[in-house]
Amino acid sequence: MSETVIREQYDQMADVYDQRWNNYIVKTLSFIKTWAQISPEAAVLDIGCGTGEFERLLLTENPQQVITGVDISEEMLLVAKQKCRTYPNVSLQNASVSALPFANNSFDVIVSASAFHYFDDPDIALKEMRRVLKPDGKVVILDWCKDYLLCQICDFVLKFVDPAYKQCYTQKEFHSLLTSAQFDIKRATKFRFGVVWGIMIATATLKT
Repeated sequence: MSETVIREQYDQMADVYDQRWNNYIVKTLSFIKTWAQISPEAAVLDIGCGTGEFERLLLTENPQQVITGVDISEEMLLVAKQKCRTYPNVSLQNASVSALPFANNSFDVIVSASAFHYFDDPDIALKEMRRVLKPDGKVVILDWCKDYLLCQICDFVLKFVDPAYKQCYTQKEFHSLLTSAQFDIKRATKFRFGVVWGIMIATATLKT
């Protein structure tokens, strides 16, 4: 199962992850934080929280933000727990997006940054997000965008060299997955930063 491979891969790189990917992390997480416009009162779920950098960003602005982060790598979570150790309003748990350990209608905002291309089954992942999202909540997902040539090349190469990698999507394919999962897309864009990275982001709400 690819989740086992992902877990092993990220367990091994946890200690150096923030340093190795610093530029990418800072730019993408700062962007999603600004884009998401998260209310200080919102209960937030961060799927694929990694080393807790998104949590740190939110807490710097609002130390009382109620945040739950999930990741499948225990070692990444250890780094995140160290960063968030002084915040009792932060919960960090080892869990898969395909089986979130939360009750229905638990969160006001669900965010996921740069994790969607690892999901074994995006339909199941989105179904779980839908289940734990409050009726008036929103989902914000940022990921690589296959509309860009270098992302197409990375997608092709990674399928051969990285057993943890699943696939990235075009914006059209991504939006189709969201709408098929009974989400309404409220806001979306795609952009490039640096030479390699083509990124897309969307905010979606439950279809009524």
